[in-house]
Amino acid sequence: MSACALKEQLVAEMKRTMKNGEKARLLVIRTILAAIKQIEVDERIELDDARVNAVLDKMAKQRRESISMFEQASRSDLIEIEQAELAIIQEYLPEALSEDEIGKLISAAIESTGATEMKQMGQVMGILKPQLQGRADMGKVSQLIKSSLGAN
Repeated sequence: MSACALKEQLVAEMKRTMKNGEKARLLVIRTILAAIKQIEVDERIELDDARVNAVLDKMAKQRRESISMFEQASRSDLIEIEQAELAIIQEYLPEALSEDEIGKLISAAIESTGATEMKQMGQVMGILKPQLQGRADMGKVSQLIKSSLGAN
């Protein structure tokens, strides 16, 4: 089984932040590694880069949702913490795709599946998820697919 380069990068970064005394950054990296380790222990597997990206994507989504809730509650102190954590998590995710790139991938997926109605959305998402995991907000992608299929 090949080693996970992303996980190795995170472990190396954890050691570096420990040496430099970057406590806030260290906390986030340890949280990421703990989430990865939890899945590895629960499922008795070693995660590959794609699965680590899925973990990072989930953690980023959780931070975005928290920021939204804290904005509604006018908790700027907590918003700042979540935004800082989100920024660190995003450093390890692949580069985000632009709206145009996402639109092209959605169009190609709809064309390849021949989807014309909403009940075929799962087929389109099945094609797109591996391509977009960690590179786009899947909730936003879902909305774009719905509008594309609704317009057909």
